[in-house]
Amino acid sequence: MKEYIVAGNWKMFKGVRESVDFTLNLSKKVLNLRSVKLILCPPFTSLFSISEILRKTSIGLGAQNMHFAKSGAFTGEISGEMLLSAGCEYVILGHSERRHVFHETFETIKSKIDAALAQGLKPIICVGEKIEERQAGQTENVIRAQYESACAGLSAEDLKKCIIAYEPVWAIGTGLTATPQQASEMHQLIRHLFAVQFSVAAAEETTILYGGSVKPENARELIETEGIDGFLVGGASLEEEKFVKIADAVDQFILTQEK
Repeated sequence: MKEYIVAGNWKMFKGVRESVDFTLNLSKKVLNLRSVKLILCPPFTSLFSISEILRKTSIGLGAQNMHFAKSGAFTGEISGEMLLSAGCEYVILGHSERRHVFHETFETIKSKIDAALAQGLKPIICVGEKIEERQAGQTENVIRAQYESACAGLSAEDLKKCIIAYEPVWAIGTGLTATPQQASEMHQLIRHLFAVQFSVAAAEETTILYGGSVKPENARELIETEGIDGFLVGGASLEEEKFVKIADAVDQFILTQEK
C-alpha cells in the first residue's frame, strides 16, 4: 500500500538543543494527523536525541547521507549500521547538493543505495535536473539516467523499501517551484520507468515525493497534482508552523480521497 509522506530535510541547521526543542513541540502539534507519514532528517549530531523523543510516536527518523562501507578508515564518514544504532529508519541519498556540491557520481550514489538496503535502511532516492538542462530540453534524459543508475539491479522487494523524491535543482532554496504540470510530467515519467522495470502494480505502490520550495501556500495545489505522493521539504521544515501546515494539507487531501 502506497504511503503519503512529508519528510523534512534540515540540512546543516539546528544544534542538538534546538533540534530537541523543535521535535518536542512538533510532536505535540501533529497528534491529529491521521493518514500522512512524517519523517524528520536532522543533522547527524541530533539523531540519537531525537530518536528518543520519537520512540513513542509514529514519526520516522532519517539521516541526510551515509557511507557505503560498514566500517573502516573513512575519517568524517558515518555508516548505515551507525545510523541504525542511532534510531534511523530512512536515509536521503543522491540529493542534488551531494551530486553537485560534493561531486558524488552515479557510481557512488548507487553504492550507497545498495549499502542502505543491505544494512536495513530505507533510502529516499533523489533525482532532478539543473535549470540549464531543462532549458536545453534534456530534463527527461537527465531523470532517466539518474533513475536507471540508482535503481539498476533492484529487486521487487528492494523497491518496496525505496522512496523516490523528484527535486528540480533550480527549485531548491530558490523560491521557484515547478508548476503542477511540470511536476506531474516528471512524476509520471518516474512511475513509467518503475512500471517498465518492475510492473504497473509495483509502480503504483511506490511513493514519489516532490521537493523544491514547498511551502504552506503551494502544498495543497501540489498534492492535488497527479502522481505526487507527498513532499521532501527543505527550508519550510525548519519552522514548526509551516511544516505542520504542509503536513496538514497532505493529510486533508488523503482524507478527501478516502471518502
